Amino acid sequence: MQSKKLPQLPYIRENYASKELASCIHNQKDIDNFVNTKAFQRIMTFVMLLNESVMKKKKSDPCHISPQTQCILDMLDELDSWIDEFPPLENPQRFGNKAFRSWFNKLVESSTELMKKALPEELHVAIPELSEYLNKGFGNETRIDYGSGHELSFVAWLAAIAMLGGFTSDDYQAIVLRIFVRYLELVRRIQKTYTLEPAGSHGVWGLDDHQFLPYVWGSAQLINHPRISPKSIQQRDLVDAFAGEYMYFRCIQYILEVKRGPFFEHSPMLNDISSVASWSKVNSGMIKMYVAEVLKKVPVVQHFKFGFIFPFETEQ
Repeated sequence: MQSKKLPQLPYIRENYASKELASCIHNQKDIDNFVNTKAFQRIMTFVMLLNESVMKKKKSDPCHISPQTQCILDMLDELDSWIDEFPPLENPQRFGNKAFRSWFNKLVESSTELMKKALPEELHVAIPELSEYLNKGFGNETRIDYGSGHELSFVAWLAAIAMLGGFTSDDYQAIVLRIFVRYLELVRRIQKTYTLEPAGSHGVWGLDDHQFLPYVWGSAQLINHPRISPKSIQQRDLVDAFAGEYMYFRCIQYILEVKRGPFFEHSPMLNDISSVASWSKVNSGMIKMYVAEVLKKVPVVQHFKFGFIFPFETEQ
């Protein structure tokens, strides 16, 4: 079984001590150090454990929903409801509707209370550090943009809760197929409502303007699927038929909703990947690409801060 090979996340609650958060990534040399840190190892361990937990799993498959999972789903519903409180401003703004700043400011002002409600009391000591990752998980209020660095921040928040004992390994499938799926629909609504710019985008040569991890975990869901192959994304009827069950197809469906023109023109990288022979090859390729294009890119990870939960120090 693959699970024997995968390391587990460390349990860090018993010796938790709050630590001032620091920016440690400024240039390529810092990236070379970052890949050897506990922080990098913890992020990738979480990504890989979640990847394994959803292999060959549909969204509708039975799934353990713990009280912790439900509390976070309720919190995401509340964040979603705030969008109605701050409708987009009418004055013409091609990108970056400034009403997003009102939504974002409410998040920053409320995040401590939100987490007191959503997390067990023994985790409350870590809320100041956890706030850093939750608050940065939905976009940047100055640039009014959203990209894979914000997605990373939200996933780091979930990883932190897991390392502090809020989740167990029984929750991993639900973290992806309930919490992360719900988060994606929320950030898509934010992107559309406030026309958020892509952050740190490679333009047409990036994988996706905004997301990355749903392609990693979404391809894991599809491994050995009897009917759908990577090239199935080229057929709109299949995309629509499977978007409800598979994150990868929902990503493609969303792109087709918001982009104009032929798919191979606006999404050449996803178009190329559709010719890969199997979903397991897509999955392993996406994991390598996540490291190369997200975790090893200064513009993406320079805003990530390090502290007790994600230490910028190497394993002894």
